[in-house]
This record gives sequence, structure tokens and C-alpha cells, in this order.
Amino acid sequence: MRPSLKLPPDLRQVEAPWAGLARPTPRGGRQGTWGGAAIPWEDTTLVHDSILGTRTLHWPDEAACADAAARLAGQPALRDAFIALHGPLGAGKTTFVRHLLRALGITGRIKSPSYAVLEPHQAGDLAISHFDFYRFADPAEWADAGFRDLFAAPGLKLVEWPEKAAGMLPVPDLDLHLLPEADETRQVRAEAHTARGGQLLEAWAG
Repeated sequence: MRPSLKLPPDLRQVEAPWAGLARPTPRGGRQGTWGGAAIPWEDTTLVHDSILGTRTLHWPDEAACADAAARLAGQPALRDAFIALHGPLGAGKTTFVRHLLRALGITGRIKSPSYAVLEPHQAGDLAISHFDFYRFADPAEWADAGFRDLFAAPGLKLVEWPEKAAGMLPVPDLDLHLLPEADETRQVRAEAHTARGGQLLEAWAG
């Protein structure tokens, strides 16, 4: 039985018609300003048909975002995880990824993959792939770019705007939904879809 969830009013949950994949469902109205200009949010969110656990976080400022990233970096299950980040421009997706990469030991300039689509990193023997699919006009661009093999390889995958590759991506271990509030704080809903994702949720226990 699918667990019952109480979602924010601007998120609508739908039943996915096939196992292991998800379809986009509209949502709108939110806007954010962390790391970018505030714009209306009228994109789509992916809804997966299995949620094994959830956790709600409140980030009053960027320091709280950095702390959440540092806690996640300490989880052994992160090593081969696929984490999808959702939210409008300026919600703090890239900011969170940068704090996570810093906590994992990445030094120097950390570029946004907005134009390159993919920015690879190496933390010791850990391969990290940071994707941004915002500029995809068609989900098929994900397969055309040869990313299927990369997702099948070992390493951490961090994806911004996964909605732009709807139906092509594997189910993420962890979905992070960043919801900007009027006072510039962030409500974050973390959803685990796999056993690994459930282990990652423990980063924010207590």
C-alpha cells in the first residue's frame, strides 16, 4: 500500500501508470531568490509511485543549507546515490550542491552546469556528476547525450531540473523539493524511493 502523505497545497500527487517511472504533473506559484532572480514557478514535478520515507526540513538561511549538506556528506550511502533536486530558479538547488561538494572535499571554483549540462568532479576515489537539464527542450536529449551509461556507472549523481528528462531517468534514491517562502526561508521535503535513499534520510534524523 502506498503511504499517505500530506503535501503542501501547490503539490499534487498522482498515481504513476507504470512501475519504476514517473510522469510530470503541473505545479506553479512559488518563486525563489537564492542564487538567482525571482521568477514565477510554472514547471512540472516528477511524482514516483513508491515513497519509502519522507523528512521535512526548514532552512532559515544559507548556513542551515550548508549544515544539511554537511550532514548528508557524512552518509556512507551517498557514494553511489542518485539525488534529484526540484524547485524554481533561485530556490537554492545549486547552492545546496556546492555546499555538498565542499563537504565532500571539492576545492577550487565549482561551476554551475547550466550551460555545459554536466560538470564532473572527483573527491578522492569518488566520481561525482552534477547535471542541470534546465535547457533540455526534449527528454530524449538525455539519451542522445549518452548519459545512460554515466548513470549506470559508479559514483554520485546530482541532478537539477530532472523534470526536463521526464521518463528517461532512473528512479532517484532521494528527491529533494526546495520550496521558497516569502521570508526567504526554505521548506525542504526529502523523499526516499529506495533503501539507499532511506539511509540518506538518516542524515537529518533528530
